[in-house]
Amino acid sequence: MSLLDSLRSAFQSSGGRIDVEARFARQRTAVTGTMANFFVAKDHEHDDRLVGVKVVELEKYNLFESRFKGLKKPTEGQIAMEMQHPFIAETYETGFSTKGEPVIVMEYVAGPSLQNIVVQKQEHHLTGKRLKLIREMAEALQYVHQKGFIHRDICPRNFICTPNSDGIRLIDFGLTLPATAPFMTPGNRTGTPLYMSPEIIRRRSTDKRVDIFSFGVTCYCMCCFEHPWQGEILNGRAALHHDTSAPTDLLERCPNIDPRLSKAIMNALDPKVDERTPEIGHFLQSIRGVQQAFLD
Repeated sequence: MSLLDSLRSAFQSSGGRIDVEARFARQRTAVTGTMANFFVAKDHEHDDRLVGVKVVELEKYNLFESRFKGLKKPTEGQIAMEMQHPFIAETYETGFSTKGEPVIVMEYVAGPSLQNIVVQKQEHHLTGKRLKLIREMAEALQYVHQKGFIHRDICPRNFICTPNSDGIRLIDFGLTLPATAPFMTPGNRTGTPLYMSPEIIRRRSTDKRVDIFSFGVTCYCMCCFEHPWQGEILNGRAALHHDTSAPTDLLERCPNIDPRLSKAIMNALDPKVDERTPEIGHFLQSIRGVQQAFLD
């Protein structure tokens, strides 16, 4: 069986054929991602409830999956269907479009993306809520790791806030891999460069700590709207600085942050993998006594 046939078989066993154009009434402008197009729509088969629909570009998906030929890697849809957690967007269904494209139907989260909040420095979304959101993000990631996976694309773009920014949901398992030896070998340089760990950038062996690094950088950006390695270059090349220069201490940019939270975040984004926070549960433990992100 070819890789393409295997992919189709996996998606079909999850949910079968989905007629995207007939079933969904698009409500929002589509967003084009790395390997897929995403849009919000009314689902005619389920009382016109609003859902998120992800249609994967088969050629790009096929290219990514070919890296793991013979390893019995679960598909994005299969992984997403396993994720049942209050801080992870629920996946309702997976299948294949009439054009043969993988399709994922998921919960629509109505609030702003953390990416927009960080890039546009929308403080009003985060005032008084940072600590709660950071804890929810950490718990979502902890669940992914407990399920035996590495997300590999933890970044503000993949966290969506609920209305009024009272909660947050982790999304997008397109780059997620099992946390087992065959999938942690050097060479798989995928992710979002500004949040990518040195191990990935330098094509070294990886483990769950790549997610902890990305999580730490994400939390840092939430707190001060700047990057730990802020500089003139803010594209992918900036990731080369993650292990060649020291990050700016978060306390320097946020003097009123609770020092315990600042220390936890800086430990999480330590470029030296052996000195980095080893488990996301350790991060949660280290901020257990923190009552608010910023001191009065």
